[in-house]
Amino acid sequence: MLKYFILLFLIINISLAKDIKPFSKYVSAGFVNDFIIANGSLHVGNDAGTIDIFDIQSGEIINQIILPPLLSSTDKLISADILSVDYLNGKILILSVGNNSYRNVWIYENNELKQIINEDKKLTIKKARFINDEQIIFATLDSDIMLHDMSENYNLYNTHVSDSAMGDMTLSADKKIMVLADESGTVSIINVKNSNILNKYDSQNVDNIFRVAYANGTVITAGQDRRVGVYPKSKKPYYIKSNFLVFCVALSLDGKTGIYSKGEESNLQIFDIYTKINKASLTGLSGVVNKILFTKDNEIFSSDRTNTILRWKLN
Repeated sequence: MLKYFILLFLIINISLAKDIKPFSKYVSAGFVNDFIIANGSLHVGNDAGTIDIFDIQSGEIINQIILPPLLSSTDKLISADILSVDYLNGKILILSVGNNSYRNVWIYENNELKQIINEDKKLTIKKARFINDEQIIFATLDSDIMLHDMSENYNLYNTHVSDSAMGDMTLSADKKIMVLADESGTVSIINVKNSNILNKYDSQNVDNIFRVAYANGTVITAGQDRRVGVYPKSKKPYYIKSNFLVFCVALSLDGKTGIYSKGEESNLQIFDIYTKINKASLTGLSGVVNKILFTKDNEIFSSDRTNTILRWKLN
């Protein structure tokens, strides 16, 4: 009987750990920096100065937003590099690089592109996200966070979180919690409303954090130290040691399943947060992974430093 249960356990784990190929692929006009799924469409920001909007089912581009080009120091027109994109209630938030590497922020609504932050402000924003219809959160390379009111064109606060450069920032699903990770390996849990730091984690990474993910009270990190830092909700934190730099991580919507880029081939390894058991491995990527997104418990999108976004269906 014992041999039967051991054999059954092995069969189950082998079946869980199988490789899965992409279900579909989307080709953008430039190298992908950020993407979101919103309003039934895939919105992709790239280094060619466009937001490409795809029909998820057909894979076709159904709309394209083109930012004004920049004038280089040699008087040549160059595309604006789009760093991040977000969507809320018909509005698209776009963060792009301007002259001298300072940032421009745009809102696209009703087929009209409006600039709300100019590079003359000399901000080095790394990520911008909607909080609600009137407010946007900015996180800068210097680990400053700003809650910006669009209607008043005013920052409700401007808070310096860390003396280390920012690695990544993400929001909780309800947009009440912001998670900021920096190059020291520290993760800060922040109240979006008032910028108060609610908690800090610094035990699992000893170097720069490239990406951080948050869902349902659980945090995981992707580190330059080849570690995946895992801070499960109400459980003891731990780390997974990889044999290569870990560039990207993500969490399922319930915070129970994690995924990270693994090895030089940049395969994506899925694992159970609480049992630490590896599940499926996603293969077929061709570059350094820069974003992974669970849209459902059985659907994952990812991008790398190419012009493609891949979509997987999980059993």
